[in-house]
Amino acid sequence: MVEVSQGNPIWALGLMSGTSMDGVDAALVRTDGESIAEFGPSLFLSYDEDDRDRMVAVNRAAAALSTEILRHPARWPPPLTGLAVTAVAIHLDAIQRLGGSKRVVGFHGQTVAHRPAEGVTLQLGDGAALAVGCGVATVWDFRSADLRAGGEGAPLAPFFHFALARRVGLDAPVAVLNLGGVGNVTWIDPAADAPESPGALLAFDTGPANALIDDFMAARTGAGYDPDGAAAGRGLAASKILARFRHTPYLDRTPPKSLDRNDFRPVLEAVSDLSTEDGAATLTAFSADCVAAGVRHMPSPPTRWLVCGGGRKNLTLMRMLAERLDAPVDPVETIGLDGDMLEAQAFAYLAVRVLRGLPTSAPSTTGCRAPVRGGRISYP
Repeated sequence: MVEVSQGNPIWALGLMSGTSMDGVDAALVRTDGESIAEFGPSLFLSYDEDDRDRMVAVNRAAAALSTEILRHPARWPPPLTGLAVTAVAIHLDAIQRLGGSKRVVGFHGQTVAHRPAEGVTLQLGDGAALAVGCGVATVWDFRSADLRAGGEGAPLAPFFHFALARRVGLDAPVAVLNLGGVGNVTWIDPAADAPESPGALLAFDTGPANALIDDFMAARTGAGYDPDGAAAGRGLAASKILARFRHTPYLDRTPPKSLDRNDFRPVLEAVSDLSTEDGAATLTAFSADCVAAGVRHMPSPPTRWLVCGGGRKNLTLMRMLAERLDAPVDPVETIGLDGDMLEAQAFAYLAVRVLRGLPTSAPSTTGCRAPVRGGRISYP
């Protein structure tokens, strides 16, 4: 057993492999699950080309599988089963490379399917096997309990975002925007008593962030992303395509709400006849439009947008966001944080909350009926 109490922080290692499917982030955080005492070392372990291609292929194949099959691992096709084993091996490699002292590991796993309306979310990787492999207590399966409680199972970083806002001394409503494969935003009132308090948070997936751009660029150039947003910066966004998708029902839905990486693939198909530059510009503009569409759902306009995830390095996307949002838009580095590691750090923080029996989600972050204590703990 790992004992932790308020005011007595421990070192936790968080692991995250997001919907961009580019690799594993690993980060150490010293926390008691409420406040953040210290950030430790971190690393990024990239997938090799073959592993990433397998991840993308399995993700697309999983989209065609029935909910019933996804719920029963014994019925999974061999590529899905094989990738689940590979995911543990890659994450174990990340743990061993980072090293450091830690009392617990927070293991998110690799998402290959997320269907909250059907009560299904699938993150590949057996936390019990990882605990045996690394010899450290491992918290995993963070999302299932939230789904059982009527929630979307995502996003789960908002409680960590609340702690960050407190740590850096923010005192007015602010938005933390994560631009991974899918975009998600947390509206925060740092003056609230706790993250689960009514009015403290509102969180939801905004729409695609990098996923469509990355897939488009991989097909056109083989690069797998648009470096610095350069191709989009040279292109012209197709206004008719943007207008066609601007009123997608998802954007009008009241949050909390969440997405699967493949939910907006019709937008990708719509730009297939455009040039590489114009297609990239259109997809980038659509990602920015989705973020802007989310503001109407917030309790009040954020006074500032703090951006993390790979999308903050896309200069064209950041410019388009600044044009659409009526507040400063800055990478989280401007307040001393690491925008590449926030999600890995979040799962380190959440792992300690699970050890303490504290909530990891709330009605305002996932739509669950009441604050949920999620996660499973496996010991070596």
